[in-house]
Amino acid sequence: MELMNQDVVARNGPAEGAPKRGHGLAEVQMCQSILPCHANHLGELGAGQLLKWMDTIACLAAERHAGMPCVTASMDDIRFEETVRVGQIINIKARVNRAFNTSMEVGICVSVQDVMSGILKRVCVAFSTFVGKPVGERKVCLRPVDFLNSAEERLEHSLASERRRLRLYNEEAFNNLMVDYYAQGVSQRKDSSPTQRISTECTRVESIELVLPPHANHHGNTFGGQIMAWMENAATVAASRLCGTYPTLKAVDMFQFRGPSTVGDRLVFKAMVNNSFQTSVEVGVRVEAYNCEEWTQGTPRHINSAFLLYQRTNNEGHILTFPEVIFTTQDGERRYLSAIVRKRIRMARKHILYSRDEGPLSVPWDKSNQVYLGYNNVAALTVLAGKPTWEASSVNNKIGVFVLEELDSLCIKVEMEVDTTPFHAFSLLSDLHLRPLWDKHYLSCEEVEKADEEETVYHTKCSPLNGNIISDFVLLLSKRQPCKDKDPFVIALRSVTTEKLPPTENATRSEVKCAGFIIQRNSHSTCKVSYYNQVTSGVLPFVEGNLAGWSKSMEETARSCITFLEIDTISTAF
Repeated sequence: MELMNQDVVARNGPAEGAPKRGHGLAEVQMCQSILPCHANHLGELGAGQLLKWMDTIACLAAERHAGMPCVTASMDDIRFEETVRVGQIINIKARVNRAFNTSMEVGICVSVQDVMSGILKRVCVAFSTFVGKPVGERKVCLRPVDFLNSAEERLEHSLASERRRLRLYNEEAFNNLMVDYYAQGVSQRKDSSPTQRISTECTRVESIELVLPPHANHHGNTFGGQIMAWMENAATVAASRLCGTYPTLKAVDMFQFRGPSTVGDRLVFKAMVNNSFQTSVEVGVRVEAYNCEEWTQGTPRHINSAFLLYQRTNNEGHILTFPEVIFTTQDGERRYLSAIVRKRIRMARKHILYSRDEGPLSVPWDKSNQVYLGYNNVAALTVLAGKPTWEASSVNNKIGVFVLEELDSLCIKVEMEVDTTPFHAFSLLSDLHLRPLWDKHYLSCEEVEKADEEETVYHTKCSPLNGNIISDFVLLLSKRQPCKDKDPFVIALRSVTTEKLPPTENATRSEVKCAGFIIQRNSHSTCKVSYYNQVTSGVLPFVEGNLAGWSKSMEETARSCITFLEIDTISTAF
């Protein structure tokens, strides 16, 4: 059977027991056979063309659910995983994950199929936000999505609410983190000379397009997918000016639609590299629209913004590094720091929304094997502390928060400058009975079994979050005093299992993979206390606000810890 170049199919669920038409979760599909006219000079499907199709199919899904015209407000979380080539077939699916009062989230999934082998691979996923635009004075009140057939659909329905919460927090989180990074005085990297860096000004691109009737959508405005394609083109040129090769679009932070444009408008696309991160580079694109009068007066309308991430590879497919960049203007510094902040927010979103169940992390506690367990506990913390690529998140007033991301692993470090002796800090922090006195998350901490002076098993209970029941941990604490003068004090923590404390229905049993304190002497009466935690799904709810930028709970806990440690004697703490 001959495959048509374009085939749009709307599905409304299975026939048996299906709701009436227009009252359910509508999935819309588009199939495309990739022809040379869709491809770039490498014979690969152009990202701009794909974005056009994605916006089209998402709009159709939104309007099918809303029963009225809809416009794109944003498209975000686009991650490209597979390259599509001429001769292959792509399938684009879109469905409304969740509807709110006037807006809805549409999930988009693109897959590619090789005609000869029949192998199907995922190309990318994305999430678009659409807003209903009724004709006349009719008010928008979107009906909820209530036709959820599968566990996957129910999961996406739930995650849509969380993604919306993060989007609403995004501006506040961005501003908070920008203040932090400016306060830190984050500057350009010092590990190479300025002559080896490329000025971001050298990557500046400006391109103009005249909106013609073929560029309009079915509402008469400029088609959003066409604007995204033009933006991708300008961004690709900017990235290529940095690396001197043809880069590959790997992700889009967000396309944000601020206002409409119409046929006859002149659209000016301004793109520039904001920052480079070794194997990736961020390009910012701004779109300004002019009608004929505005064009004469030089008064543009800012209608779109986007931030696109690129990689480059060699002929063997190995990822290459980008040259370092340097900013030379105040606006360049703002762009440079903004890119760092967006990278931080992307990291937080990934771990908050897509963290996986790690499986069992606890090891069985056996007193006869305590030497081996204690050694592994301390060694894991020591290795974590020795990682060289910690990135500063906030540094001020004796407190520094750092993050480290390696593949799917996320770790945090909190450094505290304390006016007390290292041994005094060690004595207080190694007694988990005292933890609730300075850490508001800890409700109680009880000793389960003390193997010797260095290894103790504790049962801790932590405060409930988001209305859930309390979390509890069974932790092995291993403490070590320094063998030499310059060695640090070490307090290592990890989860263990014991028959004495099986999980109960009254608490959620959570786990710690690697955590603890390393205390180093600064002077006779001062020390630096560093807290480490390799974040697990059980720990993430306690730190996600800090990671995403809308909370300062880690800094608040650190200040409480410093105050507690600077009390003169242990007896005073009681």
